[in-house]
Order: sequence, then structure tokens, then C-alpha cells
Amino acid sequence: MKDNKIIIEINKPLYEVFLFTITPPNSTKWIPSVIKEETNEWPVKINTIYKLTDEKNNISEVIVTDIKENICVEWISKDNNYHCRYTFKSLNDNLTKFEYYEWVDKEDLKDPFTIEILKKLKFVLEK
Repeated sequence: MKDNKIIIEINKPLYEVFLFTITPPNSTKWIPSVIKEETNEWPVKINTIYKLTDEKNNISEVIVTDIKENICVEWISKDNNYHCRYTFKSLNDNLTKFEYYEWVDKEDLKDPFTIEILKKLKFVLEK
């Protein structure tokens, strides 16, 4: 599989979903493999580096290539192969459509995201 797109509706205002998903260390609360998350600067902007540590202590870095407040954020891996984009759309004052899209240029996705991961994000944000 070269790409993977998952969409979920979250019962929270758009700005809350956007801010939560781009703010470290919040990934540790909803992405099972991430145990540590940090950035090299705040606020996040184009060229900000996110450093993610997994449960095996492997560190990966992704660089922000696009960010539009309350609309989208996109990252690329240091090797320029893996891409990830979050897109946000307000459906009403307290309902946000969150789209997770990941893709690779070469080979296949390793450990693609599942709807269960986005359900965890939904649970964390709505509780």
C-alpha cells in the first residue's frame, strides 16, 4: 500500500482539534507507538522539526512542509519518502472532520495508521 487515508468526526471545535494535534507531546496520548514527542521550536511553522521516539527507543524526525492554521499541516520524513497530512474541516461549532493522509514515494507504507488510532484521538479529545 502506497497511501492511506482515514477520516473521523470529532465532537470538538476545529481550533481545539488543530491545536491538540500539532502540540507536543500530545501524540503520545493517541499514537500507540509514540512515547516521546518534541519540536525544535514553538510555535510550529514551515521547517519545524518534530522528533518522535517510539517504544523501542527509535527516533524519527519529520519536517513541517506546510501549515495553515485550522486547515492543514503536512510533514515529510528526513529521507523525503514518507509524507503525512492532517486536514481539518469544521462541520459545525462543535464538530470537526479530521482527515489523516499518509503516503510514500518508494516501496510500501510501514505500519499504516488504522481507524482505531483515530478513534483513540477522538476519545482523548472528547473526554
